[in-house]
Order: sequence, then structure tokens, then C-alpha cells
Amino acid sequence: MEEYILEMKNISKIYGNGIAANRDVNFNLKKGEIHALVGENGAGKSTLMKILFGMEPPSSGEILLRGEPVRFSSSKDAIAHGIGMVHQHFMLVESFTAAQNIVLGMEPKSGMFVNEAEAVRFTKEISKKYNLDVDAEAVTRTLPVGVKQKIEILKALARGAEILILDEPTAVLAPQETDQLFDELIHLKEQGHTIVFISHKIPEIKKISDRITVMRSSQSVGCYETKNVTEQEISNLIMGCEMDTSIEKTEPKPGDLRIEVEDLSYTDRNQVQVLKDVSFGVRSGMIFGIAGVQGNGQVELIDLMTRKRAVREGDIRLNGKSIKKLSIQEIRKMQFGYVPEDRMDQGIAGAESIAENMVSNRYATSEFCRSGLLNYNKIEEFADENIKEYEIRCSGNKQHVGMLSGGNMQKVVVARECSHDPEVLIAEQPTRGVDVGAAHIIHKKLMELRNEGCAILLVSADLSEALKLSDVIAVMYEGEIVAYFDNTEGLNEEKLGLYMLGLERHSEEQIRRARG
Repeated sequence: MEEYILEMKNISKIYGNGIAANRDVNFNLKKGEIHALVGENGAGKSTLMKILFGMEPPSSGEILLRGEPVRFSSSKDAIAHGIGMVHQHFMLVESFTAAQNIVLGMEPKSGMFVNEAEAVRFTKEISKKYNLDVDAEAVTRTLPVGVKQKIEILKALARGAEILILDEPTAVLAPQETDQLFDELIHLKEQGHTIVFISHKIPEIKKISDRITVMRSSQSVGCYETKNVTEQEISNLIMGCEMDTSIEKTEPKPGDLRIEVEDLSYTDRNQVQVLKDVSFGVRSGMIFGIAGVQGNGQVELIDLMTRKRAVREGDIRLNGKSIKKLSIQEIRKMQFGYVPEDRMDQGIAGAESIAENMVSNRYATSEFCRSGLLNYNKIEEFADENIKEYEIRCSGNKQHVGMLSGGNMQKVVVARECSHDPEVLIAEQPTRGVDVGAAHIIHKKLMELRNEGCAILLVSADLSEALKLSDVIAVMYEGEIVAYFDNTEGLNEEKLGLYMLGLERHSEEQIRRARG
């Protein structure tokens, strides 16, 4: 009997520009284990899994599946060999039912038509078999994010996945949902499935995995039995050195009211009221955290605050001035910074250089432009300063941002938005998908801005981050603020989770204090 169900031997991936994403990487899986794959951003984890899932070919090396050499030409090919992947950003058709999503591409037919009843029966059967409870006939967009994740896992299992790759599976879950997911993963493991668990959350890695493979600088640096390493040792292995990620948090010194959200409501195109009379205020010198499971109105709130959607009910004021009729350019001139949730679509221009991205929010200012001509020396000098300060791993300021790892892209965005001394900053999931080192750099910068008098609105699904940085925390559930904590001392993730899932709610009087 083979010791490993899968082996990746001496895998290298060299791109056309000579950049090595993987260099002689070795990775193996035992049948019926949960194997954590960890490493800092740019370490090569994503590339390795893209190779395993048939999304990219390796430049060299071999893959053995059950002792036999294989080479996947596509994701469809990998799925046919029993490998499934659940991506961090779900790939579901929101208007379909759970059953329709699960059987998509393999629909049971009755003559020329899809047999909907059989799709529902199959979904109920597979849901029961794997202890992943979903309502087969529910429309996907109406379901909580934890259930959508179950649908993604069931999609992979329905196609025969024996090896399941999970990319940051707990990034958008409440603590109680994470615990439930872990129970479900253990159930899958007991049924003989093998799970690759990719995460930056070291406590979760320690809790759920059997073995850990650590990657650093495009190479695998070791495989460890989880029970034999501490959380600190895992962190040290990831970073290649000992690292203190604590943040010195002084008493806040709240000043003027910089952000005012008053009776804000929003109804979407499906006539669903996504926001319901949301009110809060953020003062200078404080970090106002908003916690909540993804899909409870946070995205719409920030879209309204950044004028991506029109404000029709209620009002939003920055420094006392309503933004209802202001353009994005006019808001930008109010010393306003914004770190968006989706760095790829909204944060960066991938085909442009790091230097160009660094000044894209103020390239026409007198700092970088004179008489209509850009001062490239000044721009590159500014970019180099930020590359050094934020420890952005790159070949230089002329490198295209799209060639950076996700975490280094994020550092470019944060550097751009924080380097012009903003009076107001919206930080939307600022460290999602970034490693412990990059997160620490971003956390330090946010705290530094807060201490200098910036009013920061922090929207985060990472409760450890929200608790670490926030001076006050509001919890959103189904488009409302359902809890408000003006003192985070003694508050923990489990307690916040109860409000995030709608299991508990503060009184109207407590919530009213959120108005600032």
C-alpha cells in the first residue's frame, strides 16, 4: 500500500519573465488527513495548488496520484481524477437554487428537460451522506455565506472529489460557523477524504490539521506533524524568523465627528431592503470597527459611502458635509482614503507599474505634476519609499502590480491610501488573504494613523483583527446594527459571533449610542 495518495515532486513553475513562483517544491498527502498548506504571501502556495488543480502546467517536476504519474491539462481533468477545489470567492449562480448549483453541468434529464425533482432528491441524498445540511430548493442568494460554502463543497463531492482543496475557507465565517465547518471536515476525513487546508489563521491551522507543509520564498521548507509544533513555532517557520505581532494600543483620544451615517437605507434591484436605518458616527483619533458575516449589508454600506451607489434614503456626511451630490473626485479631495475589499477589481491596475499605482489617486496634484507634466523622478522616489516602508517584495518600482502576490498587491493599495495623511479612512477587509507579516505591517499603519488623528472605519470579517484594532465595535446583521460595544475590553470572538448570527441583539438604547 502506498504511503501517500498524492505526491508532488520537485515542482517548479517559471514564468516567461523569469520569475520563479515554485522552485523544486515537494508536497505530499496521506489518505484521510487534513493537511495545512501555509506560507507568507508570494511563497508559492496558490501557484502550487493551481498546478495540482490543472489550472496551470508545471515547468518541471512530476505529480503521482495513487503511485501513478499524472499530468492535468485542465481543472476538468483534475476533477475527473478525484480532485476538487473550493475557491475563496465562491463560484455559484446566485439566482439558482442550491440543487441547481450542485448539479450544474451534470444535470439529470427527463427527455430534453432537466429533471428538477431528481436534482433535489440527489442534493438531499448527498447532503445527508456528508453531513452538510442545505435546503435543496432555496435560492442561493438568500442563503447565509456558511451555507453557500457547503454548496461549494457538495459541488466538489458530487463530482467525485476524494482530495478537496479549501482556499481560506474560514475567511468570511463567524466563530460558530467555523466550528461547524471543522466538525464537517472531520466527518469527511473519517469517510476517507483528504483535505488541503490553506489558511493564514494559525490557531485554526493548529486546531484542525494533522500535518503542516510550510512554504517560503517559492520553496517548501518542511513538513511537520501539527501536534509537534506550537503556534509561535508555526509563525516563525512561515516568516523565517521570530516575529512579535502584538500592537501597542494607547487610549484613544476622540476628537471631531468626521464620519456621520444617518438613517441610511438601501433597497437592491430585487426589491430586497439590504440596509435598514443604519446610523453611526466615527470621530477623529479612533477606529470604529464593523463586524459581521459577509452578506449582511457591509458591502452596500461601503458602496454608498464611496459613491459607487447613489444615496437615496438617509444621509452620509464627511467632516459635516453631505456626500450625496459629490463626485468621487470631490470626496477624494477631502483627505479621504479607501482600501477596498476587492484589490483585483477595485484596488489596483494590474497592467500598470507599482509606481503608477502608488500615485493613481493623486497623480494630478502639484506634488507629482507641474504644468501638466508628470514628475516621474518624484513618483519613483515616492514609490521606492513606500516599497521600503511596507516591505513590498518586488523587482523594483517599474514591476507590473499584476505580477505581485496578493499580499504584496494589498500593501501597494494600503501604502497609496495611507501615505497622504488622510483625515478619514475606510479600510474594508484590509488584511483578507494576507500573511501574518503583511497583516502586522498594515495593522501598525492603521494604528499609527489613528494616533495621528485619522477617523478610521474598519470593516472586517476577521474578528481577531477587529478586536485587536477597534476602539468601538458595531455588529451588522441582516442590514441593521444589532449590537454596539463602546469598550472592547473583555469582548471575545465567541460573544461577537452570537450577534453576527442574529442569536443575540442589544437594546435600542445601546444601539443608539452608535450614532457617536
